[in-house]
Formats: sequence, C-alpha cells, structure tokens
Amino acid sequence: MKLLTICEQDAGQRLDKYLSRYLAQAPKGFLYKMMRKKNITLNAKRCEGPEKLRAGDEIRLFFSEETLEKFQGKSLSEAAASQSWDPGRILYEDEHILLFNKPAGMLSQKARESDVSAVEYVLAYLRENGSLTGETYLRFHPSVCNRLDRNTSGLLIVGKSMAGLQAMSSVLKDRSLHKDYRCFVFGHIRESRHIRGWLCKEEAKNQVQIFREERLGGLPVETWYTPLAVLGSGNTKRTLLQVRLVTGRSHQIRAHLASIGCPIIGDYKYGDRRINDFYKKELGISHQLLHAWRLEFGTMEGILSYLSDRQFTAPEPEIFEKVREMSGFADA
Repeated sequence: MKLLTICEQDAGQRLDKYLSRYLAQAPKGFLYKMMRKKNITLNAKRCEGPEKLRAGDEIRLFFSEETLEKFQGKSLSEAAASQSWDPGRILYEDEHILLFNKPAGMLSQKARESDVSAVEYVLAYLRENGSLTGETYLRFHPSVCNRLDRNTSGLLIVGKSMAGLQAMSSVLKDRSLHKDYRCFVFGHIRESRHIRGWLCKEEAKNQVQIFREERLGGLPVETWYTPLAVLGSGNTKRTLLQVRLVTGRSHQIRAHLASIGCPIIGDYKYGDRRINDFYKKELGISHQLLHAWRLEFGTMEGILSYLSDRQFTAPEPEIFEKVREMSGFADA
C-alpha cells in the first residue's frame, strides 16, 4: 500500500488530475475502476475523481510495488537527463513560479516525446538545486504557463506548484498581466500606434492571416507598438519596436506587423524573403528578431499577491546589438 499525503503545493487540484500525473502511464479508465473498487481511497473513503484536494488529505493506493513502477512513467532523472543549465537564464524564482529567459531555437514545451524543451531545461535546474525531488515530481510536473514560438526568445513563466500554475493561468486569461516584446522590423516607423484586426488561422499550414474587417471564424486582435530607434536606409532600413499585446493570439505580433507592411526581420513565414536573405548573409540571422522582453504584473490577489505591480525584464539577445551596430541609428 502506498500512502500519499497532500501538501500545500498539491492542494486545489482534482483528485483524478493528480492521479493522472502521479500514475502517468495508467489509462484513465483503470484509475476510475480502481476508485470504484476502493483500491484507491481518499481519506479512507471511496472516491470518484472530481474531488478537490486539500492540504492534509490522504490518498491510499492499494497496489503492488510492481504495479506502481509500471504506471509511474519517467522519473525526474530521466525527464531532465543530459540537460545542463545556466543559472543566468533563471531571472526570478520563488516557491510557486520561475521566470526563464528562453533562447531562440528552443521549444517552450515538447511537441513529441523525443523533443527537448524549456521544461526539461528547468527540470534539470530544479533537480540540481534540490527544490524538486523525484517524489514531488511524480505528484506535480512543473510546466510553462505561457508559450513562445520556437524561434522567439525571452520570458517564459513556469509554474513550480499547482497553486502557482493555476494563479498564473488566471491572470494570463484575464489579461491583467501585461506582456511587452521587442523586435526589429523592416521599414521606418516613427509614431506609436494601436492596431486592430481579425485573425484567421489556417491549421494545415500553421499560419494565420490578419484582416481589417471581421471574418467568419476570425478572432479579434489588438496590438500596441512604439518605435524605440530608426536605423539604416535602403535595404537596411529597420526600426526597433516595443510591442504590447492586448490580445494574445498565435503568431499575432508577426502576422499583425506584416499586415501593415513592416514584417519582422528574419521571419520567413510572414516576412520578405529578399530582405531576410540579405540579413542572413550579412549577420547570419535565420530566425525572427522577436524577444519577449518584459512582464508587468497588475494588482495580484491570493497566493501571488506579493507580485503586485512588479516588473521583470529579460536582457535582449546579443544579435539585437549586432543589428543596431550594422550602421548608425537615430532615436525615434
């Protein structure tokens, strides 16, 4: 028999969700069957799955050691295997969340089992500093709260506890957390602007289109941008923008800026191939120059109230400085 006692970090989630994490390889039907047969109990009583867990609750698993091992899936060591970590990429950490400066080229989270993503990187860090053990990993897998495209760098929020993950998901949904990006676009932009449109996604191509007028199946999008610097001329003309997302749709910044004739440099999906080839030849740029630069918290309530009105920034990647130095620039 295995006894699991719910701690504060695990509280607030459904019993069946908790069991699905702890016994990651067990079919859901098997878990519900075991609950019905009282091979899984909650506080020594029969349970059904939807129950919300509280600190101090006791779950008993009347399984053999062989059955437990079979259904527990990967250990923390396996999940974080071969991942080295650079403490400089951890920008902030407390008991509930962690802020990670993701480099361009790294997935936010796995798309396939063989992928290595920011999650595995963070797991290696947490294992190394002792804040995540094999037993706690079985109960809760730290995961990202927001996502960035593979070739977009910058701030990722990682939930270290279930309470932190739920609280961050709530503020991301209600838009009380402001997200500011920096990017280099082709062309000269000299005035701040608030642009709106309708976004339609073509699933087969994993690509979106922005329209000025409402379209069937389209989602409204809003983007603010402010020019920080105007550089170059001719084929090298470019503007460093600071962009704030009002809505947060897939590929929103990339497609929205391209729709007004100012695509992000290095973005082959939405940009100008001729211009991108030029920058690739000159500076070796092969991905969009888009960086999740700042998170600005509003008034926070509950478990993350200590983050109220705080701001966090991720240093710009080195390639941004190279683009600045390509020629002289004038402040906008």
